[in-house]
Amino acid sequence: MVNIIRSIRFTIVFAVILGIFYPLAVLGIGQWFFPWQANGSLVTFHHHKVGSMLIAQAVNQPGLFQPRPSAVQYNADGSGGSNLGPTNPALLKEIQQNIQKIEKQNPNIPIQEIPTSMVESSASGLDPDITLRDAQLQISRIAQVTGLSKNWLEQLIKKDTIHPTFGIWGVPMLNVMQLNLAIEKKLQNSKE
Repeated sequence: MVNIIRSIRFTIVFAVILGIFYPLAVLGIGQWFFPWQANGSLVTFHHHKVGSMLIAQAVNQPGLFQPRPSAVQYNADGSGGSNLGPTNPALLKEIQQNIQKIEKQNPNIPIQEIPTSMVESSASGLDPDITLRDAQLQISRIAQVTGLSKNWLEQLIKKDTIHPTFGIWGVPMLNVMQLNLAIEKKLQNSKE
């Protein structure tokens, strides 16, 4: 009986510590030291929340950078890849459709130069970043549609490139939301 009472007390004490105090401490530290990240890295444009820097979303405007394809149609509630193997006909069909979409949007890109990252879904389906090469290949289309100079777009890419950690881990990447917000702001300023 003594062991049962001791077990119940132990369970209650640790339930309070690990179920209440610890989560509140982590929440407080996050809100105090990293408030933007702790609240989802939400982006505001024209006083409206338009998305998160951490989650890709569908981009339907031809004058903006396109994210990687998504097997979950950019649904943050159902993150995940297609999990299709390399010989699966469904995967080959998906890639073929993505290639056709890229060719239609960017007729200046020869098919042999389309990188796999532009036609294959990311593992999460929500990858907010594109490779430096993906961004560079989209410059001509964006310049043609928006009237922005290729030089300005190249400078934007150069400025916003996230370089590999310590210069060795990863590849140069760019956040699609960050790039597109810069384009929207530039277009808005040119109208004023």
